[in-house]
Amino acid sequence: MSRYIIALILLVLVALQGTAMSLLPTHFVYSNLLITPHWALCFVLLVAIFYDKDQTYLCVWYGMIFGLLIDVAYTGVLGVYMVVYGLVAYIIHGLTKLLHANFLSASLLVILGIALADIFLYVTYSFVKVTSMTWGAYAMDRLIPTLAANMIFFIVLYPLTKNLVQDWSEEMNNV
Repeated sequence: MSRYIIALILLVLVALQGTAMSLLPTHFVYSNLLITPHWALCFVLLVAIFYDKDQTYLCVWYGMIFGLLIDVAYTGVLGVYMVVYGLVAYIIHGLTKLLHANFLSASLLVILGIALADIFLYVTYSFVKVTSMTWGAYAMDRLIPTLAANMIFFIVLYPLTKNLVQDWSEEMNNV
């Protein structure tokens, strides 16, 4: 049952990502800063940290499925978010074996995951000539604001969902 609830939460987050820019003050929206909400990825990474065990990789599947949904709904190039979200979920799932699951390590893993995802997206879109930003402009105008905005979202999301995700993980193990 918990797998369906996780999928439903991810579906809601994907839908809300499209309205994220309207929640920001207008001086941020109309500035040179480009903020990309990765709300679904934040939750996928929480699933990787607190739900999946060593032998389960549901976070990778969730990342790929909802990454594809983001591709279909918000981008013109299919498959990029799907591959990036799946790959980042796999990397973070592997790194969770090295750290204890607490707020500090979860924060570091989420920052790393969002940074990796955004950099992979930038490199991919640069390669296929969708974007022509220089690395310096990208880092200052997009990467840093994206990391800051998504960390604010993570700080709000963490206390609301951490215990639920851990309880669902224990429920899955007891079945």
